[in-house]
Amino acid sequence: MDLSPRRRNLLFGFALTAGVLNLVDRQIISVLKPTISADLGWSDNDYGTLAAWFQAGVAGGLLMAGWVVDRLGWKWANAAGVAAWSLAALTHGGARSMAQFLACRVSLGATEAIGTPAGMKTMITIFAPHQRSTAIGLSNAFTSLGAILAPLVIPAAAVIWGWRGTFMAAGLVGLVWAALWLAVTRGITIPERHDETVVAGVPPRSILREKRTWTIAVAKILSDATWWLLLFWMPDYFNRQFGLSGLELGPPLAVAYCGSAAGSMLAGMGGTALQKRGWSAHRTRLTIMLVSSCCVLPLPLTLAVHSYWWAVALLALTLVGHQGFSTSLFALIADIVPSRQIGRVTSFGSLCGNLGGMVLTKVAGLVLTAGLGYAPLFGFGVSAYFLALIWLRLMVPDGSRAA
Repeated sequence: MDLSPRRRNLLFGFALTAGVLNLVDRQIISVLKPTISADLGWSDNDYGTLAAWFQAGVAGGLLMAGWVVDRLGWKWANAAGVAAWSLAALTHGGARSMAQFLACRVSLGATEAIGTPAGMKTMITIFAPHQRSTAIGLSNAFTSLGAILAPLVIPAAAVIWGWRGTFMAAGLVGLVWAALWLAVTRGITIPERHDETVVAGVPPRSILREKRTWTIAVAKILSDATWWLLLFWMPDYFNRQFGLSGLELGPPLAVAYCGSAAGSMLAGMGGTALQKRGWSAHRTRLTIMLVSSCCVLPLPLTLAVHSYWWAVALLALTLVGHQGFSTSLFALIADIVPSRQIGRVTSFGSLCGNLGGMVLTKVAGLVLTAGLGYAPLFGFGVSAYFLALIWLRLMVPDGSRAA
């Protein structure tokens, strides 16, 4: 059946809110870290372990998420995915030992991995090809709303229900979303669009044997690590550096995460503007990545400022840089990878980026436990983007599609 614009926009709105729920659920533990740590006696190393195992769960989930989404289809994949990670979030409220929390974090990470492929499949299905880029761009910007809302909503919820009740409330909201999704999609059948043809008798070549796959994978490992570091440890940074906790964390974190939305939009619009002026796609991508990397340079200065609002400004600039780099890197995939492989290469790159984040979040716990502070971690954050840019320049000197 053909969707009316109103029905399509309703489904798109649900897909956007699923992305927000995905990010909010994973951030509860980081925003409430000081409270939970005080209650359960966690050390920085314990929290780093939990963060690393969450990333391991995401990485493991990514190995199967695409296959699950293709098997279930866009309607059931969304319902199953949101319901599964909501149940995983809800179980945190009953966890009391480190082993129980580890199981909850791995479960949440593994189930949340379905969010990205399910969202992409939904947009590809409900939108015509000429509408998809706009839809995906809006989705990326809207997902940042989760990072902005989380530090505002989560501490307020914890005041009312406590940290255990906050996890349970988040899980219940997701289960309600899944039920409403099934209601609004009832009776909708849309043939999935297949833009690629398969050549009979020609087996697909493994993406792991191609240079471009590892070009993207290494760049994702380097550039995504800082994002995950800030996602899990920024509330702790504000608590450790400025003594902020609870409701006090909300406004600084929300303002800082506005930078992620701004970076995504600026990189997208900037890239379009440069190409309209005659720049090649390759030159455009690398230029925006260079500017984005420079935005991250002031990150270590957050350890020297005396006002946390100056730190907020510097962290927001860092997130502008990260999202600008990330947006251009995803665009580069489409430039250098054949269309029949874009999904697999994107998924593998995301997997590698999550593995990089898993390592750095664990290392952060060890570094802080050793009393070294955030200086070495932020120093790596600055250098990682330039290393990724150098790697891309060496591996793809002219933006070709060479294997």
